[in-house]
This record gives sequence, structure tokens and C-alpha cells, in this order.
Amino acid sequence: MNSFELNKIAGAVLGSALAIVAINEIANIAISPTMPETPAYVIDTGAEEASTVASEDTKPEGPSLAVLMASADEAKGEKVFKKCGSCHTVEEGGANKIGPNLYGILGKAMASVEGFSYSDALVELGGEWGYEELNAFLTKPKDYVKGTKMSFAGLKKPTDRADLIAYLRTLGSSSVPLPTE
Repeated sequence: MNSFELNKIAGAVLGSALAIVAINEIANIAISPTMPETPAYVIDTGAEEASTVASEDTKPEGPSLAVLMASADEAKGEKVFKKCGSCHTVEEGGANKIGPNLYGILGKAMASVEGFSYSDALVELGGEWGYEELNAFLTKPKDYVKGTKMSFAGLKKPTDRADLIAYLRTLGSSSVPLPTE
């Protein structure tokens, strides 16, 4: 193939592209679409106004935490913890990873593990990690503490959360009484 034939092919491709662009521009000028003042329907993106803590009406449905904790299985909770193990340690005096060490977490003040940099939202929340707090946090951390650094999506199954909390209770927090309600 000689260079003249290549020039004809390249010219045809470029001419076609130019024609498509020109036709598109002429069509936009001839038919200029008008956008409505307000959208026909609103898409709920789940965005809410920023607040530090979710309201009390976002408690998970289902059996009470006391009922779940009464039938919780620490061995199953240890298996559930494998999802957490990439970011957290549970050994007494263990190092912090991406997340803080969770040994003795029940009854401990929130955002209090030495050497770990917590999100401002969790520091401002204050309080202690009790059964209800852990359950709500593990359901969906970003809903419980708006602005948390924790990127975990949460545990949907209440039984998984109860099993995990029961496992965490065996790690230096067994003196914290189980919930009764």
C-alpha cells in the first residue's frame, strides 16, 4: 500500500468524524432542550444533614439485645471477629492497627485507647462502650457516629452482633453485667 492510499483512508476517517461533530452541533442549535425548574422526581441519596450521633429512633428492629445476648455464642463471635481482625487486635496490651486494640472494650470510655488517633466525632461523643452502644455502632458505624473514620459497613444480622459482643466480653470485660432489658 502506498502513502497516497493511506492519506485517502485517514482523510475519510477524519472527514467522517468532522461531519458527525458538525451534525451534532447543528442539532443542538436547532433543538435546544429546556431543563425544568425543579426535578420531576427526587432521588434519595441517603445524604442527611450532618449531626454527630444518630437519633434514638434508628435503633435496630428485632429481639431486644438482652434476649440476643442471653443466647449469644462466643465461639461464633470469634469467627465474626475475623472481619474485624484486619484492622483491630484483641490481645491484652496488643498494638493498634488501622483501628484501636479492642481488649476490654466493654465498659471502657470511648476514644480512650492510648496511642490511637480517633475521629473528632467519636471523641466528642464521649461516654462508655456498653452493650447498647456497641450494638448500635456495629449495626452501621457511620450512622451511629456521623464523621467516624471507621469505614466498616456494619453487621446486618443482630445475632452476629450479639455473638461478636459476647466474644469481646470474654476479653477482659466479663465483669460488665449483661443487659436485662
